[in-house]
Amino acid sequence: MILAFSAWWGLGAAIGAALAYAVLALATPRLSPATIRGTLLAAWLLHALALANGLLGDPPRFGFAPALSMTVWLVLTVYAIESSLLPQLQAHWALAGLGSAAVILSLLFPGTSYHRIASPWLPLHWALGIASYGLFAAAVVHGWLMSRSERSMRQAAPTDAGVPLLTLERLTFRFVEAGFVLLSATLLVGWLFAETLYGPGMVRMWNHKTIFSVLSWLTFAGLLAGRARLGWRGRKAVLVLYLGTGLLLLGYAGSSFVLEVILRRA
Repeated sequence: MILAFSAWWGLGAAIGAALAYAVLALATPRLSPATIRGTLLAAWLLHALALANGLLGDPPRFGFAPALSMTVWLVLTVYAIESSLLPQLQAHWALAGLGSAAVILSLLFPGTSYHRIASPWLPLHWALGIASYGLFAAAVVHGWLMSRSERSMRQAAPTDAGVPLLTLERLTFRFVEAGFVLLSATLLVGWLFAETLYGPGMVRMWNHKTIFSVLSWLTFAGLLAGRARLGWRGRKAVLVLYLGTGLLLLGYAGSSFVLEVILRRA
C-alpha cells in the first residue's frame, strides 16, 4: 500500500472527494435536493482534481485502482448529464458509495510510475479502454436499477428507480452499444499497434489482459446479437451484461491488481 501524490492539493482533493461522497451515500434521505446536487458537484470536481494529479504528475502514475476510480468518475459524469434530462432518476446514493470506495482505493494503490511513454498511441489506447469501462459500468448501474424495478413490479411494491422500466432497459442497451464500439476500437488499436505500444513480439503474445478482453468482447457481441435476434431482455440480459463486465474488469484491473499488489511487479 502506497500513498503517492505529487502535490499536496492532490491528496487534499482525494480526501475531500471521499468524504463528500461518503456524506451523500450515508445521509441522502436527510439532505435537500439542492444540497445533494451541490455536494455531488463538489465531490465530482475534487475527484477530477485527484485523478488529474495522478495522471499529470511528475512522473504520471496509473494502475488498477486509478483505472477503477476513473471509471466511477465517468459513470458519475454520465449520471449528472442524465439527471438533468431525467430528474426523477434515483441512484446518486449508490454511486456516491462507489465513488468514495474508488477514491480511497486509489489513495492506497496509486499505481505504477511511467517515466517514459513508449508510444504516442498508448494514451489513445488507454483513453478508449477507460471510456469503454465507463460506459459498461454505466450500463451495469442501469441494469441493476432495471432489475430492482422489475422485482418491485412483480411484488406489487413501489419502485425507487424513479423512471419507467422500459426507459431503463433502453438506456442500459444504449450504454452497452456505445461501450461495445469503444471496446472494439480499443482492441483494434491494441492489435494494429501492439509492437509500437508494448515492444517487439507483442503481436503474437496472448496474455491474460488480451484473453479476458477478447472474451468480454465476445460476451457483449453475444448479448447484442441475442437482443436483436432472440429478444433477450430482463434478468437474462442483465446476467450476460454482468458476465461481460466482470471479464472486462479481469482484463486490465484484475491483471494489474495481481501484478501490482500480489506479485509487487510494475
